Amino acid sequence: MRWLFIVSASLVSVIIFSIILFVGFQGTQVFKDVSFAQLFLSTDWSPLSDTPKFGILSFLFSTLLLTLLSVILSVPIALSGAVFMAKIAPKWMRELMRPAADLFVGIPSVVYGLIGLTVLVPFLGKTFGGAGYGILPAAIILAVMILPTILSISEDAIRSLPGRLEEASLALGATRWQTIWKVLLPAARPGILTAIILGMGRAIGETMAVFMVIGNSPKMPGSLLDSTTVLTTAIVKDMGNTFYGTAWNNALYMMALVLLVISMLLIIIIRVVAKRSELR
Repeated sequence: MRWLFIVSASLVSVIIFSIILFVGFQGTQVFKDVSFAQLFLSTDWSPLSDTPKFGILSFLFSTLLLTLLSVILSVPIALSGAVFMAKIAPKWMRELMRPAADLFVGIPSVVYGLIGLTVLVPFLGKTFGGAGYGILPAAIILAVMILPTILSISEDAIRSLPGRLEEASLALGATRWQTIWKVLLPAARPGILTAIILGMGRAIGETMAVFMVIGNSPKMPGSLLDSTTVLTTAIVKDMGNTFYGTAWNNALYMMALVLLVISMLLIIIIRVVAKRSELR
């Protein structure tokens, strides 16, 4: 059994590194046809023109903006729900709310996208004008999708704190809200940050729901309700139209490599946060 576990762990590592090496090698081939500045500093994406252009700056900007906005929308609600379920809600209510929150994780992303396409996009179009597609509806959908992840991990972080912290704060005369705000949340900060980073990781990699509501126009967004494209939707939309080994295909692999690098950076940040929490 020991050798079986060793082989299994080694196989997983080999598969992961093989994917990284393949995507990285294929993505870097794009620099044979496109310069680094044109690829990362240009917003001109016109692969079918007489002089093809492969600028991904607008995709990268939209990806980061969408991720940041979805986290801003979801964190206050998720953190409030985590505090409520961990320290305020009675046991019977917590036993009902926790499975209900976890149920959101099992809903397919295409269902979220369908709801956004049929309900949210028309509503935003009637309210603010235009077609209703853009970063705002995608961010709202993503905020709902990453909310249970942030809520569950944050609640676990708060509930895992030693009871003596809360008892000491209350014994010193602090109110219940002061204890939560000044003692429990700072003590649970590493776990909460880990939850937020994991939520960001899912938001960055989400494709189908975003694809259905963002509009998929390859341009820099002028507003939150302006049609645009992110890295994941650009890959999905264009990969079927390319031939392996062409500059267009290699540019899509480079976008996949950028997503991998961002995900790896988020994992490193989680490791650093966890290490610092252990030192404390």
